[in-house]
Amino acid sequence: MAVTRLNITSSDREKLLAVLTQFPRHSIVLLGDLVADEFVHGEIARVSREAPVLILKQREKQILPGGGANAASNLAALGATVIPVGVVGDDESGEGLRQCFRERGISTRHILRLRGHVTPTKSRVLGGLSHWQRQQIVRIDREPAVLPSAALRRRLAQTAARLLRTASGLLVSDYGYGTTGAKEVNALCRAIGKRVPVTVDSRYDLLTYSGVTAATPNEPEVEESIGIKIGSNAKLLHDAGRKLRRRMGLEALVVTRGKDGMVLFEPRRAPQHIPVFGSDQALDVTGAGDTVIAVLTLSLAAGATPLQAAQLANCAGGLVVMKRGTATVSRQELEEAIRSA
Repeated sequence: MAVTRLNITSSDREKLLAVLTQFPRHSIVLLGDLVADEFVHGEIARVSREAPVLILKQREKQILPGGGANAASNLAALGATVIPVGVVGDDESGEGLRQCFRERGISTRHILRLRGHVTPTKSRVLGGLSHWQRQQIVRIDREPAVLPSAALRRRLAQTAARLLRTASGLLVSDYGYGTTGAKEVNALCRAIGKRVPVTVDSRYDLLTYSGVTAATPNEPEVEESIGIKIGSNAKLLHDAGRKLRRRMGLEALVVTRGKDGMVLFEPRRAPQHIPVFGSDQALDVTGAGDTVIAVLTLSLAAGATPLQAAQLANCAGGLVVMKRGTATVSRQELEEAIRSA
């Protein structure tokens, strides 16, 4: 079976750097689930007398953008204009997200603040002894009991369609919290045609999307969609990737594989394996998928080929997993990494 394995050559490097220079000229509409990543830091004081559990003295609490909000933050860090379209609750997490966006120069004009709605929040409690590195002890997820209505989803999709008249691309972030879905996105794609690239990151419903440009599932999500276990079988991976790309009608499918890099699937081409960038020993993989799809989307909007976009996304993914917590990669960091690749 024909397989292409890729590394960045001198010629590739100049082309990739040329794509990076175009980033600040583009605007991306982000439609999807805005998640709050909450980090609670503390010091372990002692074992409780009430139960065999540790008592943690809280020292700091921080709310950072997660999910679609993290993808938006990455787009902004890359120099693009990003316009998020979504919902948050009238709670601490929702206000924390809006404040993060304002601090990063991201518009909150099209983020609806719903009374009584629970902003999806992933709270990570990190603790350790004094002067020791803190590690994650537990994660607590808070989710809305009632998802946004069909009417609200249509309203958000209509807002995105209007914004796309002047934008360069659309990134759909579907974490399963009901802000948008295949029904709205497929209709939106039919309305805008092929004028701008549309990329999708869907946690649970990949196969329901059609007419989009590209998708970036990880290997477990591909296994879930196709109903097979890939493991270390390259033939199964290639068969699954081809099948998924055809069924979704994609111009490009990028399957992320952690320490094994990525595989790019395009029509009438052999699968192209892109080795992991940098170390294969990730420090923290939190939000890495959001970074990957942000870079891929912006690169396609800037005129990159699917291969160039995947190479840049792969490089950004390798950089962001070496940072703790929910992080972003700047255009300057990406440029320096490409120059030294």
